[in-house]
Amino acid sequence: MIELSRIHKTYKIDSGSIDVLKGIDLRVELGDKIGILGANGAGKSTLIRLISGIELPTSGTIRRDMTISWPLAFTGAFQGTLTGVDNIRFICRIYGRDHHDVLPYVEDFSQLGRFLREPVKIYSSGMRARLAFAVSLMIDFDCYLIDEVVTVGDARFQARSQEELFVKRSDRALIIVSHDPYYLRAHCERACVLVDGLLYQFDDIDEALAFHEKIMLG
Repeated sequence: MIELSRIHKTYKIDSGSIDVLKGIDLRVELGDKIGILGANGAGKSTLIRLISGIELPTSGTIRRDMTISWPLAFTGAFQGTLTGVDNIRFICRIYGRDHHDVLPYVEDFSQLGRFLREPVKIYSSGMRARLAFAVSLMIDFDCYLIDEVVTVGDARFQARSQEELFVKRSDRALIIVSHDPYYLRAHCERACVLVDGLLYQFDDIDEALAFHEKIMLG
C-alpha cells in the first residue's frame, strides 16, 4: 500500500513562495490502476516525484509498503560521464542485482547498440529516455509511475513498452499521468484531477474526464 496523508508542497520563488499541493490524500493498493489529470503546472509531475521519493513533501506523510519505481524515463539519476553500462552497474548495486543478469535485457530493450558503452552525456534526450525506460523495467517493482513517457522511441519500442507494462505487469499498481483520455480509459480503473493544489478523486474514469474538461473550459 502507498498512503499519502495531508501532503503539502511549497516551492520558493523570487516573489516569495508558491503552494503546488495543498493537503493531498491518496491511497494506492497493489494492482490499482490510477490516472492523474490536471492542467499544465497543476502539480502532476510534482505529485509523482513525491510518491517516488525523488522529492520530499513540505509537510504531511507518505507511507510506502510497496516497492515503487522512479518515474519511467526519468533521466536525472544518470551520471553523464559514465557509460550506459556503468550506470546500469551502479543502479544494480543499489537494488542488489547482478548487472550481468539484466544487461542483456537492457541491451535488447533499449536498442542503443554500441552507445551503451559510450558516456551518457553524448546521448540525445530520446536515447537517455530509452535507457531510463529499459533500466526502470529491469528491476521488478510493485508500483510503476508513468509520467507521459510511453511514446518514447519508435513503433517497435512503443509496442514492446506497452507489452512489458500492461500485459506482463498487469498485476502491478500503476499511477499514470496523461492528457490522453483514450490512454487513460484503456489502462486505468479510476482517476484523480489536480486543481489549484487539491486532488479530486473519481471511481469512474469518464466522470474524472468530464470534470477535467469542465475545469479546462473554465
